[in-house]
Amino acid sequence: MTLAGPFVLIAISQSVILLTSFAAPAQSLKRKSRAAKPSVVVREIDATSLTAILKRESAARPLLVNFWATWCDPCREEFPDLVKFDQQFRPKGLDMIAVSLDDLADIKTSVPKFLRHMGATMPAYLLNVPDPDQIISTVDPKWSGALPATFLYDAEGKVVFKHFGRFKPLELRAAIEKVVGSKVVMRK
Repeated sequence: MTLAGPFVLIAISQSVILLTSFAAPAQSLKRKSRAAKPSVVVREIDATSLTAILKRESAARPLLVNFWATWCDPCREEFPDLVKFDQQFRPKGLDMIAVSLDDLADIKTSVPKFLRHMGATMPAYLLNVPDPDQIISTVDPKWSGALPATFLYDAEGKVVFKHFGRFKPLELRAAIEKVVGSKVVMRK
């Protein structure tokens, strides 16, 4: 063995130690960023339970309900605005729920993954009904079932805003401000 052999081994060992010392902080940062994402629980909801939420018999706060699905592009596009509205108006007295119309098999996979990615913290449900038309007509007889669909209920449980398709953020904001009674500057 030549003298260069031990020096090569030492150089390789030091390189490995140096590389692992740089990789370790990056890995711990990855773990921290994953831990910082909100915990998301998506609950299964049937027609009776959803109807009870929408009837709002003992409503004291306005309620924003958004029907959506992970496979719906306009739903995905408007979701960041829903998250902002939830963050800004929940402290002002607005309740909000997101009701997914994805397949029941997605309740623990793509639906919570999407919500986590969006930073959503509002209560989330996945609708499990044998006949979606029944719940669609219960929510609003004029709703065809097209997604997304957004409904805003006042504190008495009356629908004061509804929109089928992707909503316009300024229009929805104005309706929310009207029912919660305060203006909030929208963060960009």
